[in-house]
Amino acid sequence: MTTTSSESRALAALGHDARLAIFRLLVKAGDEGLRVGDIGEHLGLAPSTLAHHLSTLTAAGLVVQERRGREVVNRVDYPAMHRLVGFLTSECCAGVTLTRDEDAA
Repeated sequence: MTTTSSESRALAALGHDARLAIFRLLVKAGDEGLRVGDIGEHLGLAPSTLAHHLSTLTAAGLVVQERRGREVVNRVDYPAMHRLVGFLTSECCAGVTLTRDEDAA
């Protein structure tokens, strides 16, 4: 199975403990975001490992990076986060009706 939808890419990116921790830290940081070094210091991640995980979160559309001189600031893309939460909860408590074919499985 390939991850082609934006929702599945975002969920796959968040499906790793380190990336989830990075994302949650950036959510806490708010609109100001955090520099790469600050993230590494908070979470105790090596720079190369951190770069890999940030790249994955950026490719999934959950994190945006902005270069400020020699520093790179990372922020959560809040509209993307809200779209993902909306996708997950859009049919909450709507009920499910099984057809006979589904019942047999």
